[in-house]
Amino acid sequence: MAVPFETYLQQFSETQWLETVDSLLCDIHDVDRNAVQIWFRFYPLKFQRFIEKQLNEADLRRSLGLLGDFDLAEQVDTSHKFLFGHRFWKVVKAAIEAEAEVFTDQKPTLAGEIKQVASNIAERLKADVSLVLGITAVGFMTLNQVGLDKFKAAAGEVTKPSGALTKSSDAIVAERQRNDSQGLLGFLRTVDKKFTVSYIDKTDSGKFRVMNDEEIASASGRDRSQNWRARDERCWEGVVPVECRSASCGTCWIGVLAGEEKLSEVARRERRQMKVFGYNQPDTEKPILRLACQAKAYGNVAIVIPPWNGVFGKQVYGNIEELELEPVTTSAQKLRETIASATGRDD
Repeated sequence: MAVPFETYLQQFSETQWLETVDSLLCDIHDVDRNAVQIWFRFYPLKFQRFIEKQLNEADLRRSLGLLGDFDLAEQVDTSHKFLFGHRFWKVVKAAIEAEAEVFTDQKPTLAGEIKQVASNIAERLKADVSLVLGITAVGFMTLNQVGLDKFKAAAGEVTKPSGALTKSSDAIVAERQRNDSQGLLGFLRTVDKKFTVSYIDKTDSGKFRVMNDEEIASASGRDRSQNWRARDERCWEGVVPVECRSASCGTCWIGVLAGEEKLSEVARRERRQMKVFGYNQPDTEKPILRLACQAKAYGNVAIVIPPWNGVFGKQVYGNIEELELEPVTTSAQKLRETIASATGRDD
């Protein structure tokens, strides 16, 4: 008996999906290897399943401290624009829809199914399969979370690459590995070294400067080149959303596309708080998911900024003690509460 494609995808847990992604990494091009892992952590399956059961979005936002755009159903075509493979999205989306129409239950594994569809896409595009495998996995999970009808309803539009993403995959990888030159005396410890943080957010891409041994959030806050709040209401200063700068609010989480080895190791507080927030930070010394207020840079770094944040570790994953679920109420939060009280608005 044939099994509907949605039913097939829904049988896998978040852990199984992440294990599948891990098994595919060696076949994904370096340009998207971190990006794919980050995407699956920006849009965790357990969180999505949790919010689907909630009846009132305003209550949900209030109870979990949610800010920004967390609904993947509203971002089918845009959530993955920080992947190099996003440029192939229109073809990838169409191929996944076609697979859903002819799917049977005779497929070997989730990884095998993703690989087979990616291989077909690569052949059609005359592209290396390593460049489409990651975005294909993302497409599978997107359909899994939003459902086939909403997946099909999306236009399949592709955001035109900008900044470094306009280059070839190999050129992007090479550029991300380089550090800014510090001049002839750059080897001296007394030289005030400065590096570049390249970022991608939901609106655009760009760069800002960071001093050696400086937290990314602090460096972002010095950039006054534009009205950041007009782009994202969470951005009180700089492109990285931030409130507390003490790992208490979870607003400043970021994905590290490249250069994680050039950031400071994760301290105990950051490790603990990431669990409190619910962010699935890999358990390594230099992970690809960080709090920007805690991560100090020692070279050029490329990051992606998620369009939302919250505190949902205990409610969704259930592995956090009550004592750890007391983030500090920041001045920014107090200001929002004051505005909401005066205007009668919840946002």
